[in-house]
Amino acid sequence: MLVVNVIKIVPQGREFTVERFGRYTRTLKPGISILTPFVETIGRRVNMMEQVLDVPKQEVITKDNVSVTVDAIVFIQVMDASAAAYRVDNLIYAITQLAQTNLRTVVGSMELDEVLSQRDHINSRLLATIDDATGPWGVKVARIEIKDLTPPADITNAMARQMKAERERRAVITEAEGEKQAQIARAEGAKQSAILQAEGRREAAYRDAEAREREAEAEAKATAFVSEAIARGDVNAINYFVAQKYVEAFGDLARSPNAKTVIVPADFAGITGTVAGVGELIRSLGGPDATPPRSAVPSSAPRKGG
Repeated sequence: MLVVNVIKIVPQGREFTVERFGRYTRTLKPGISILTPFVETIGRRVNMMEQVLDVPKQEVITKDNVSVTVDAIVFIQVMDASAAAYRVDNLIYAITQLAQTNLRTVVGSMELDEVLSQRDHINSRLLATIDDATGPWGVKVARIEIKDLTPPADITNAMARQMKAERERRAVITEAEGEKQAQIARAEGAKQSAILQAEGRREAAYRDAEAREREAEAEAKATAFVSEAIARGDVNAINYFVAQKYVEAFGDLARSPNAKTVIVPADFAGITGTVAGVGELIRSLGGPDATPPRSAVPSSAPRKGG
């Protein structure tokens, strides 16, 4: 019995206080220690490991008069065994009650929406308040977490309907934005198509105008040559114009979709005389070495004077 009362082994994570005739003298650390027999005794066995305390559920009325059920958990660790043993009676109960009262104070000063959306803010305020209060007890509050927040059933249903309405509103807005972007894209496509078509028509008109201009220049040059020939008294120039109109009119008659029968003039040989006159005109304009094409005047066609 003497050995058991004198030799003490302190396990890891624990600390024992030593009392001499009922007065605290020292703290035993983990390991083996020897007490003075019949003088020193073990006072308190203190747990130095981090502990988790469950704060009981309680009804709290928020700032906007909504009753919610709140519970939390507190993580604590004893840093000073003598202070935790002799400065407060029933340390666990004291910290639990302190957490309950401060939780009621913090939640009661906030509206329901803030309570539901600002849990981190509530945890920070509770941690600062409780850690400051438990400092003289030799206890360090590591963290506090809100474990559950339960509004009334009617408030929960209203929140569910509100969330559904908000989701539907966002869906409608998203759909409208998509339709808007699609209409913008279609309008841009139509605009680019109209621009390209207008550019194509402008280019085609420019090409047509250029072709007509060159055709007019060629016609003007031909008319100038023929006018010069007429001025010199060459009758073949007049025959050239008459033959040209004659051939064009005959070609239009042949290409007509309503004409089922093409009537060839009886005096078709007169055309060859006109063509021959054109050849004479070309020789007169081109010089003595100019000769008409062989295919222009058939050798067997009779020639008639103008």
